[in-house]
Amino acid sequence: MTDDPQPIRPETRNGAGSTAFIAGIIAAVFAFIPFIGEFVAIPAGLIAVVGGWIGLDRVDRGVATNRRDALIGAGLGIAALFVVFLVFAATYDAT
Repeated sequence: MTDDPQPIRPETRNGAGSTAFIAGIIAAVFAFIPFIGEFVAIPAGLIAVVGGWIGLDRVDRGVATNRRDALIGAGLGIAALFVVFLVFAATYDAT
């Protein structure tokens, strides 16, 4: 009988990827609503992109396990920011 200590496995740090996923969903939903969407979708989209970037970095370093959530969140954030730009361009008069 040997009492070999079990290797200590570091806890996963999935918070950034999960935050990116949730913020990306919120940004994508509110991006299609004129006026109100600008105040919700832009900050949520930026949070999703930055959180997804941080989450993907953590996955690459091996301290997180939710690559899919981080990637989808960042993608939704980018798409929502683009949609907000299109809605803004379509609804505001240039004069």
